[in-house]
Amino acid sequence: MDLEGRLERIESLLVCLVDRQTIREYYSIEQFAQLIGKSDFTVREYCRLGRLKAAKKSSGRGAYAAWTISHEELLRYQKEGLLPLKLHA
Repeated sequence: MDLEGRLERIESLLVCLVDRQTIREYYSIEQFAQLIGKSDFTVREYCRLGRLKAAKKSSGRGAYAAWTISHEELLRYQKEGLLPLKLHA
């Protein structure tokens, strides 16, 4: 591999690292799941059950709004874990 090819490879790896470390104001279910190492389905269930503080955004697939999770909630989750499950009486 020549010098130019090696530099291109290094540059592409750096771009990947920067993308991973980018702090966003809000994360999609997919982005949040990747950051915490869980499946999309699991994170969606956590939101639905109130185990994560999340909000529905106005745009989503078809008639269903998509969840968004704030960066502050990511930090809270990393420090404290899931919120307790609230049982309805």
